[in-house]
Amino acid sequence: MVGNVYPKVDLTGGSTKFPDMEQEVLKFWNEDNTFQASLENREGCEEYVFNDGPPFANGLPHYGHLLTGYVKDIVPRYRTQAGYFVPRVFGWDCHGLPAELEAEKQLGITDKAQIEDMGLEKFNEYCGQSVMHYADEWEEYVTRQARWVDFENGYKTMDPEYMESVMWAFKELYDKGLIYQGFRVLPYSWAEHTPLSNQETRLDDSYRMRQDPTVTVTMPLTGAREGFPAQKTWEEHPELHDAAAIAWTTTPWTLPSNLALAVHPEVEYSVVRTVDEQLLLATDLLGAYAKELGEYEVLATFAGAELEGLTYEPVFDYFRDTENAFMVLNADYVTTEDGTGVVHQAPAFGEDDMLTCERYGVPLVIPVDADGKFTSLVPDYEGKLVFDANRDIIRDLKERGRVVRDQTIEHSYPHSWRSGEPLIYMALPAWFVKVTEIRDRMVELNQEIEWIPSHMRDGQFGKWLEGARDWNISRTRYWGSPVPAWVSDNPEFPRVDVYGSLEELERDFGERPKSLHRPYIDDLVRPNPDDPTGQSMMRRVPDVLDCWFESGSMPFAQYHYPFENVEEHDVRQPADFIVEYSGQSRGWFYVQHVLSTALFDRVAFKKVVAHGIVLGSDGQKMSKSKGNYPNVNEVFDRDGSDAMRWFLMSSPILRGGNLIVTEQGIRDGVRQAILPIWNAYTFLQLYSSEEAQWSVDSTDVLDRYILAKTHDMVAGVGAALDEVRIADACEELRQFADTLTNWYVRRSRDRFWEGQEAHPEAFNTLYTVLEVTCRAAAPLLPYITEVIWRGLTGERSVHLTDYPQASDLPSNDELVATMDATRAVCSAASSVRKARKLRNRLPLPALTVALPNAGQLQDFASVIRDEVNVKELVLSDDVDAAGSFDVVVNAKVAGPTLGKDVQRAIKNVKAGNYVRDGENVVVDGDIVLTPELYTERLVAENPESTARVEGPNGTVGLVVLDTEVTEELEAEGWAADVIRGLQDARKQAGLAVSDRIAVRLSVPAERVEWAERHASHIAAETLATDFTVVSEPLDGAVEVIDGVTATVEKNS
Repeated sequence: MVGNVYPKVDLTGGSTKFPDMEQEVLKFWNEDNTFQASLENREGCEEYVFNDGPPFANGLPHYGHLLTGYVKDIVPRYRTQAGYFVPRVFGWDCHGLPAELEAEKQLGITDKAQIEDMGLEKFNEYCGQSVMHYADEWEEYVTRQARWVDFENGYKTMDPEYMESVMWAFKELYDKGLIYQGFRVLPYSWAEHTPLSNQETRLDDSYRMRQDPTVTVTMPLTGAREGFPAQKTWEEHPELHDAAAIAWTTTPWTLPSNLALAVHPEVEYSVVRTVDEQLLLATDLLGAYAKELGEYEVLATFAGAELEGLTYEPVFDYFRDTENAFMVLNADYVTTEDGTGVVHQAPAFGEDDMLTCERYGVPLVIPVDADGKFTSLVPDYEGKLVFDANRDIIRDLKERGRVVRDQTIEHSYPHSWRSGEPLIYMALPAWFVKVTEIRDRMVELNQEIEWIPSHMRDGQFGKWLEGARDWNISRTRYWGSPVPAWVSDNPEFPRVDVYGSLEELERDFGERPKSLHRPYIDDLVRPNPDDPTGQSMMRRVPDVLDCWFESGSMPFAQYHYPFENVEEHDVRQPADFIVEYSGQSRGWFYVQHVLSTALFDRVAFKKVVAHGIVLGSDGQKMSKSKGNYPNVNEVFDRDGSDAMRWFLMSSPILRGGNLIVTEQGIRDGVRQAILPIWNAYTFLQLYSSEEAQWSVDSTDVLDRYILAKTHDMVAGVGAALDEVRIADACEELRQFADTLTNWYVRRSRDRFWEGQEAHPEAFNTLYTVLEVTCRAAAPLLPYITEVIWRGLTGERSVHLTDYPQASDLPSNDELVATMDATRAVCSAASSVRKARKLRNRLPLPALTVALPNAGQLQDFASVIRDEVNVKELVLSDDVDAAGSFDVVVNAKVAGPTLGKDVQRAIKNVKAGNYVRDGENVVVDGDIVLTPELYTERLVAENPESTARVEGPNGTVGLVVLDTEVTEELEAEGWAADVIRGLQDARKQAGLAVSDRIAVRLSVPAERVEWAERHASHIAAETLATDFTVVSEPLDGAVEVIDGVTATVEKNS
């Protein structure tokens, strides 16, 4: 019976909604254990290794995770189809500030001291429990997006095996001389009581706009220090004796700690006399202080090198007795881009300041505590948060007449990526990886990595590597892998022991710790072997490791390397593929690269996709409070996961661009890909009377064309997925789906209407094309392809099949090129119809197609006439006779690109002195205009009836549509409208496609003749075996078209 052959297996759940079907598929996969079966199918095959970046489990997933998750599914799913064994396990990032902050929030802790009062054992126990709080939600979310991944055997960075591997990595680096303990100026989060690494201040949301006061202060010169160039300068230039250097700072709170000034040795500085005083600043910046200086006279100029050694009156007296302080120093980093060219130095609060002052023997003073508040060293501001003290400091300096300028600026300033509070830079003791020692090798190894997009390699990532600094890997916190270093508690008997395994700990301490977490690891204490008195003890340094050190260890720590699974690790690493968003070039991508270079002298991954950022519908960052993005679960329920997958994967975001998420964009995914394929399947379902056969043997030209197009699609999608060009794979599939539904199925309808007995080749071809398309599209649309493929074949799962071989399908480049050109002609002619508001069912007199080698389309002349609905088709090689497209230089865009050549280009283009070279236009022999630098203007006798068309092999021509409508044509078009109306009436009446009907057609008197003229044609097209035309109204009639009604009944 027609329409009852398919589906062989029904995964629709009786619904026509895609989200409902997806739930049925999920249920089937779960019951069938399909994912595990896909792995078992490939056991023993070559492996394709995917490393999964671990998310924090104590926060809910968001659009960024969704996007990355789709890529993490598509690539392994495709590689599995392509014959590889692709194991993939989920990972959890469990340690670090995110976990501690969530625990503090839930426990109501507001101060670090409260943690110590509670006890580390209790606090860390709570962290360990709360960190997996959202694990179930994560699994549900990942499963709903049809991402196949093993949750049961996933790794956690808090597992003892993982932590032991991290210990091993620390000791390996230490033994290689690549880890040291140092005292450096670091980004410090006073809110979380811990330093951060430089790369953490480059993560998303780290830099934010903030308003801060700035101040320019006077530093009255007092003399010159012996042995420095300024000694001679001071003697020879008495105008300096009454002068004051002026220095600008955006951090007034650092002025109480000022110990020096810095000038660039090669910059010119001027002493100027104003009405009130004499001031010293960079000559290039005099204009910037024009308002404050007023009328002035330049008394003398100096190179910065001549000023080295000048002394000055301190801003504050707190540290007046500091050795070697309050002197002008030389530093190459000083610029004249802003400020005064004289830089205030507070060495404890600036990395450049610290390095400069170290060279001159200026020590550090640190009057700020762990809470970011001033200590008793500066009693006037004791207990104040440094940012809150800014205004008080400026007020006090004004009262003492030391302020030249006081302004508020809005600037980009680093904030903690977790608490959101502004950071301070402060000198702190910390453990570092000596990245600078391996930096050149990191840059070299980066050349072996395939980056998508490719510009990341030498751009964002490469530039970051070139400027990489030593990495601070210690944190003064509680919940994390311990820094595995024990030091003597008596500096008279110094000793450092670093451990790389539990076995080593047991060897020296006589026991294994209950846990590698604090406080248990801290309880391991032993006498210092280097202390003959036996009094001093070896105690662990209290710091824990940066959680980025742990996530960067994932490629080996997930295997518990080197304690277990050494062979498995050695075979599988480096990974074939990883993916995260582009900001991870300073996060996970970077830390993996550092550790892999340092530990193994190789890359951590061979290929990486660094995608862009998902933005809200207003183009801004997604925000719950703004409500500028659709709720993910609502989208899943309304449009389905396949629609979301298609929207994200077909976008420029995988090429590194950003993507604005809109509900319309997601719905477009349904329209572009899912519906066309589904409609082709339901069309086959509707007309099949028996099972179709897999066959590529049809001689029908449309069948040969769609089979050849399927061949090209399979090859194109496969090539794109091989290279992880997922958006390109989507575009290949989208274009094919359009061809399948809007050309092949539509042009083949008559054969399907005649039935399977008359045209088995049409049914076999469509079945074959759909079966192959489902296998090719399975990674991109895993749900709907499963529904269709199982519906067609009745077999277990499309995801247990091989990716189709293009060689199994016939190719025919000549036929494809000619048919594509035929479609292009029809599309161009339709665009003219649309522009002239001439409906498609209205026949027109003629269409002229002017193309080089237009005769190639002769075999499809009848198709073009039928599709465009014209009586006559004229094929001509004479494009110029139909019209032409004149090139016009886009001066606004071309100007910056061509510079002075733009005028020559415009002049020569107007004179016709140009030739076309593919998409480009070459002007006057040597000026190349790329497509964005010019436009084309149509020159034709009837431009409103003429359109451009692309022919075979990239040729370009014109179509000219004769739009004169005669009475005869109008009558024929009217009859076509009536036929369409009657077909709709049949559907509304619930009639089967093969039912014969009786029609009584009521038309206005002036249309009776038209109706009778075309009565037999209308009857034949609507399967009306009884057809009557009347001019009087009919009872119970339905409207067919405007002014025409009819009764439609099944004719027994």
